[in-house]
Formats: sequence, C-alpha cells, structure tokens
Amino acid sequence: MCGRFVLTLTIQEVAEILNVIGEIDWTPKYNIAPKQEIPAVASDGQNRLELFQWGLIPYWANKQTNWSGMINARAETIDIKPSFKHWLSRQRCLIPANGFYEWKKVGRSKIPYFFKLNNRKLFCFAGIWDAWKSPEGKIFKTCAIITTVANEIMSPIHNRMPVILEQEQEGIWLNPSMTDFLELKSLLNPYPAELMNAYQVSTYVNSIYNDTSKCIEPVMEQQNLLF
Repeated sequence: MCGRFVLTLTIQEVAEILNVIGEIDWTPKYNIAPKQEIPAVASDGQNRLELFQWGLIPYWANKQTNWSGMINARAETIDIKPSFKHWLSRQRCLIPANGFYEWKKVGRSKIPYFFKLNNRKLFCFAGIWDAWKSPEGKIFKTCAIITTVANEIMSPIHNRMPVILEQEQEGIWLNPSMTDFLELKSLLNPYPAELMNAYQVSTYVNSIYNDTSKCIEPVMEQQNLLF
C-alpha cells in the first residue's frame, strides 16, 4: 500500500515540471497523510493542478454511509467492479510526489523506510478521483493512489507499492479520450527497481504531526536496500 508520501516542491515548480496550469495554495510537506488535501492533476481537456482530499469517497455515498475514504486502489482489480471501471475510464489523475514511505514489520515493531527515484526530481503516482457532494451541498474532490505488486527494492519491506508512471505515460493516463482498459492497465506496473533508492529513516516520521526535513534523514548513511 501507500500510506504516506512527500512533496517538498513548490506548486510553481510542480506546475512547471509537469507543464500544467496550477495556482493553488500549497505548502511543501515531508509527511503527507490520508485525509489531508494534496495537489493532483486532472484533465477536462486542459491539465490542471487542483487540491483533492486523499481518500476517495464515491459520488454516490450519502450521510448514512460510513466512508472514511479509500486511499489506495489495487491495479489488478481496478477494471472489475462497475464503480472502479467508471473511475478508470473517466476520472484518472496524476498525484505528484518526490518520495514516499513504507514500514517493515520486524517482530512487534515497524521500521520506516524512505523511497525515492534516482534521476527524477518529481514523479507522479497513477490516481483515480471522484467528486462527492455533502448533505450540506459542499463539493469535495477526493482521490486514491493505485498500487501494484512490489518490485525488488520494495519487496523486502512490503508486498505492495504505488504505481509510479514513466514521464511518457503521464499524458496517456490523463488523456480523457483514452478509454481502452487494456492499454490503461498496461501502464500500471511496478517501477524499475534499479531506478529507485531506499534507506531507513527514524520513527520521527510515524507521527503525522511531524512535518520537517528530519522525516527523510537517513538512520544509516547511504543505506540502500539493493545491497
């Protein structure tokens, strides 16, 4: 799964790298958690950065429905259920990041690790989104990160990882005219392990109230899970 990530770039930097329109209020963060507002790019014919709540709430949910928000969606089954097929065919988004965390279970403890890419300042998770209307009439845009099986650098830590799109795949994922499920699912693969790096960080990151560069400081210098 993917339950925490990092976006330490300004919104101007994100918009420039992704070549999208984006003027939203955003403070760079080192410890993004579910239910928080995050930048994401969706397309209505024009690619725009908007703020979404991380934790997808279906448009059909009502006040009697106990939805806390779905933060992840599995790539393997995303085209099976009708609601998921709707999101896959019509409501896809890019969720920008420059790192993410995962925890390794060791006995009764969980050890946090930070994952990043070797040669990309910014990357994007494949996401899906929906717009939910509260009983009071307020519109909330919400999203989820798609996950897939872990690659070789992730598998010692967890059996799942977020789908990270190649740069040339981002435009395909956002293209509203792309509705071919087979082609869309062909993009949802583990990112190449040789293009990633990972190291252990301190349990300081465990608290969502800690949001400083200390979150990504390595416990052991240049520890790499490929070694």
